[in-house]
This record gives sequence, structure tokens and C-alpha cells, in this order.
Amino acid sequence: MSGRFLLCLLCCFSASVFADLPDTIARIKPSIVGVGFYDKAASPRGQLFGTGFVIAPQLVATNAHVVNPSLLTGKRQFVVFIGTGRSPEVRTATVIKRDTRHDLAILKIAGSPLPALRLSTRPVREGERYSFTGFPIGAILGLYPATHQGIVASITPIATPANHARELTVQQLRQLKKPYDVYQFDATAYPGNSGSPVYHPETGEVIAIINKVFVKTSKESMLTDPSAITYAIPIQHLITLKQSL
Repeated sequence: MSGRFLLCLLCCFSASVFADLPDTIARIKPSIVGVGFYDKAASPRGQLFGTGFVIAPQLVATNAHVVNPSLLTGKRQFVVFIGTGRSPEVRTATVIKRDTRHDLAILKIAGSPLPALRLSTRPVREGERYSFTGFPIGAILGLYPATHQGIVASITPIATPANHARELTVQQLRQLKKPYDVYQFDATAYPGNSGSPVYHPETGEVIAIINKVFVKTSKESMLTDPSAITYAIPIQHLITLKQSL
């Protein structure tokens, strides 16, 4: 195979992936929701804490820290925000499964079914390019999902050993006892992206869940100037959690 032919083949493949992404985004956006709480006596009544995505007609996946029970003070209740714009649909959400080790949660929502995203079972390799969609700046200006793209820069353990045990937090020590791998991306995510699905730009199959808070605390707590590195939890842990329902 000539070098020129191989280069043309790679260029055609890259162009195909990027051409498919707009169609994929349009297809998955109805399955992307905001996750937060609602309190009719408060101002504002609703507040968005992160992102979620539909994994079954009335089930939504997100990070466990996004729906921490400690957030339910007063008359607050967890909700999901559906649609786009300044007046999204608000539905009550109940946390039915939590996996604090992998920072995952599954919510059951009221109302009519929403389209579910497919969860991938294929292996993920470093260097592969994926996209993620969510609400990086919350809903200050309305509910408008944003999409970012990057490569898997590294597949790395969730916690990094320190030179001395006194440098480790209790959480890091717990993670080091039973470590698992997470994906590191060269794209920037923000706190509102927590819970966003990471998906293949052609097929829309979800390979991971963005985690902006939990993993970063485990891996970067010793840095004086935290980086903009983005981490994601492999989807296999969500599949296991879903199967336990």
C-alpha cells in the first residue's frame, strides 16, 4: 500500500467521522438532561448541578456527587431538566441506585419515556477520539447543551501514590486499596459537565461518563495549580450498576 493511498484513506476516514458528528449530536440531544434540585419556595426555584443522560425509557444516569443526599435541605427535591431554552420541562427524579466507589447514580424520572442512549461494550484505546455533550456552565442563560471533543490521552489508575502516606487523603488511601482505571481526555470539561456521556462521534454509543470533581480530587489533590485535565469513568461500571436493578 503506497504512502499516498494510505494518507488519502486516513483523510477520508477523518472527514467521515467529523461529517457524522453533527447528525450524531442531533440524534443524542433529546437524551441529554440537566440534573439538579427544585424548591418552589426558593429563588431561583431550580438549580442545575450537573448533566445526566437517559439509559432506559425512564432511567437517567449521572454522577453520585451530583445527587448527594446532603443537597436536599428544606423542601428541595431532585429533578431533571428536559429540552432547551429558558423554560425547560422539569420532572421529579428519585435516586434508585448509587455507586459511591465509582461515583455513579441512576435516577428514575416521572412522565413519558425519553429515548435512551446505547452503552458500548467494545474496548477503548488511547488515541481514539470521542465527544461529550452536557451543560458546562449550568443553566444561567438557559438550558443549552454544549459538545466538546478530544482523544483518550491516557488510561490511568484513579489514584496516584504519594511519596509519604501522610500526603494521602482518606479517600486516596481507600482508592489505592482497590484501584480501577479511568480515562483521561485532552479536552476541557467544567463542573456542570459532571455526568455527561462520552460517546463515539459516529455511532453515539456511550463509552464513559465525565467526572469533573470526584476523580480530580483523587488524582490532583497534591497539585498547587490544578490542571484542566478531564477524566471519565468507564461505562462498564454503569452497565454493572444498571444490571443490579
